[in-house]
Amino acid sequence: MKISHRWLGEWVDSGLNADEIAERFTLAGLEVDSIEPVAPPLEGVVVGEIVSVEPHPDADRLRVCKVAGDSEERTIVCGAPNAREGLKAPLATLGTKLPGGLKIKPAKLRGVGSEGMLCSQPELGLGEDADGLMELPGDAPVGEPLSAYLDLDDSILEIDLTPNRADCLSVRGLARELSAITARPMRAPAIDEVSAEIERGVEIALESPQDCPRYVGRVIEGIDAAAATPLWMVERLRRSGIRSLGPVVDVTNYVLLELGQPMHAFDLDRIEGGIRVRRAHKGETITLLDGQEVEPDEDMLLIADHERPLAIAGVMGGEHSAVGETTRDILLESAWFNPATISGRARRLGLSTESAHRFERGVDPALQRLAIERATGLIMAIAGGRPGPVVEAVDDDALPGTSSVELRMARLNRVLGAEFDPDSVQSMLERLGMEVSRSEDRFCVLAPTARRDIEIEADLIEEVARIHGYDRLPARHPGGEIVVKAPAETQTGERKLREQLAARGFQEIMSWSFVSQEQLDRLSMGEGAQPLANPLSREMAVLRTSLLPGLLDVAGRNLRRQMPSFRLFETGHCFRNGAESFEEAWRLGLLMTGDVRPEHFSGKPRELDYFDLKGEVENLLAFNAIDGEVSFERTDLPWLHPGQAARLLIDGVQAGWLGQLHPALAGAMELDRPVFVAEFDGSSISGRRLPEHRDSGRFPAVRRDIAIVVSDEYPAGELIEAVRESAGGLLENCVIFDQYRGEGIETGFRSLAIGLILRDVSRTLKDREIDALLETVLADLDSRFGAKLRG
Repeated sequence: MKISHRWLGEWVDSGLNADEIAERFTLAGLEVDSIEPVAPPLEGVVVGEIVSVEPHPDADRLRVCKVAGDSEERTIVCGAPNAREGLKAPLATLGTKLPGGLKIKPAKLRGVGSEGMLCSQPELGLGEDADGLMELPGDAPVGEPLSAYLDLDDSILEIDLTPNRADCLSVRGLARELSAITARPMRAPAIDEVSAEIERGVEIALESPQDCPRYVGRVIEGIDAAAATPLWMVERLRRSGIRSLGPVVDVTNYVLLELGQPMHAFDLDRIEGGIRVRRAHKGETITLLDGQEVEPDEDMLLIADHERPLAIAGVMGGEHSAVGETTRDILLESAWFNPATISGRARRLGLSTESAHRFERGVDPALQRLAIERATGLIMAIAGGRPGPVVEAVDDDALPGTSSVELRMARLNRVLGAEFDPDSVQSMLERLGMEVSRSEDRFCVLAPTARRDIEIEADLIEEVARIHGYDRLPARHPGGEIVVKAPAETQTGERKLREQLAARGFQEIMSWSFVSQEQLDRLSMGEGAQPLANPLSREMAVLRTSLLPGLLDVAGRNLRRQMPSFRLFETGHCFRNGAESFEEAWRLGLLMTGDVRPEHFSGKPRELDYFDLKGEVENLLAFNAIDGEVSFERTDLPWLHPGQAARLLIDGVQAGWLGQLHPALAGAMELDRPVFVAEFDGSSISGRRLPEHRDSGRFPAVRRDIAIVVSDEYPAGELIEAVRESAGGLLENCVIFDQYRGEGIETGFRSLAIGLILRDVSRTLKDREIDALLETVLADLDSRFGAKLRG
């Protein structure tokens, strides 16, 4: 919210300058982001008047003007298309330095001397209209400094309001706050009721009263839509970041800034029948004021006549019924819309409007008639016209009400740690516009309709603290004891996991918990995705069910920027609507692509493969002594390569998955290198065994190697597990150290060389025992897998 210091001063004579007001507002919870002057220094720029205009003898586009404004009439060569006799415009006299750095000196343009410069808005830093000279009113005093005439000795305060303080999105609301903070009276402008001069009205039907329980309209006939908006109003709009668009639109914008009530004006001749406030119908379209044709969703509220939509309620009007220069009769609209109905609708259409910003946060439901009267009076003063009666459609049951809240002095003093005087507390609350009745040490408080954020006793305590001043409350050290909880030895903390991955060359990323439904569906992960009630955008419409979308998004951006090799990880929560309840789980995700190591003279680079990823996972699990039997099992997941995908099992329970991203997905996402990904349940991989001593044994170990030929259909992990079971307690370790396919091996089979390390902790093993054990192992492998000892 941008507000002029001088405009605010007209409502409350606080005696404070802009910096002091900014400090008081910020201390009261209304953070002021910036204070800027309304215009750059304009010393030497005065109000000038063109006395005569003649064509330039040597240039068709230039004109020679005689201009009054300095001590004497001066000749100025000007190329502006609107330069004409009698026009009053800003005159930069000789020696003036303009905001852009241009210094005005005597010059010759095509042989004709020029002693000054007539200026446009951008040249003075006062606007964006560069089509011609900045036109001043006809009664502007010639020769007066422009800064004095336009009252440019002013500052703009930009206030960053929290969503619950919609009441401060206006001069009226901010003045109420300033009045309460400084204990100075508020001087609101008198708004008189405008009597009807004609009987013409319009029928209003509330077809969706829960969305719009109050709609106020008024017809004004015979306006001059081409009338000039007064300079004072144009300047106030400009200082609040709004440009002038004509008298009717300017008045509605002015009332929005002044009172906080968004308004709209329709061309009455474009309305068929009456006004209907209803939800959109499927297939309806409307062309908005910005030229965009949209098809409103069925949950959007429309202002329509009996034939077509006229506006998207609370967001933007339609082009068809817009007020133009030929408009003579208008319908003024002032309504209260349910914030839940308006919230998010503008963002869904890619729009951001001042009206939607206010309606989403909640407008004062008692403000609509007052705004109509204020707008009517201003329009008649600027553009003339004859007003009709105020027509109001209202459903009182659907309007939000206000309830009284009790405030106890004992509770107030205990929470704020101070001893407040009841009279001062009552005064502070009343200055905020609240109705206060007092009974001994208790207050019964009824908040104004604009303050819908006042609901419980704690809200009133906060208001007292704000107005009294947080900086004036006593400072005390908190009591109590801090208990430090030592981390469990049986758990590996998230921080430890992150440090270990970083040490292995992985870089941590942090992505949004919100993704698009399309992203999840493309990865076949959309089942159970929880949609957001008020998404920031279509690309952030649901809660993620996996960390994979964020990892792939970051990987894609890096590959497109020619970063060929990297390793990423992310930890975070994923969400899913389960069969019985909503599930939230902490997960760890990994992504690898590129080469195993950088290019080096000692050998050619090798691309990462599935086993590099599996090795990283095994290293992480082994380093943290995961509590449970770890195994990998072949699996089929739609987002992974059919032949390079596995499930991680811990004690037979699935703890995650790993593999190569499916080539079809990689191609669709324009990932030009193989990408290997993994994701694990955080709680499953964070449990660890307590360290314990184990004697390495005094007796020697014996190693026996066997080579078996076995079908490709059996995973190596199943073979190792079978060897461990049949070898029993004498087997200390079992490793596969070679694999061979080729000549001498039947197609569809492979030769695996397995090393068995055997040891007995109480004696030295004998050859016959070892041979017997190997025969048992081979027999078991033959019976279960058809594995034969390679000859």
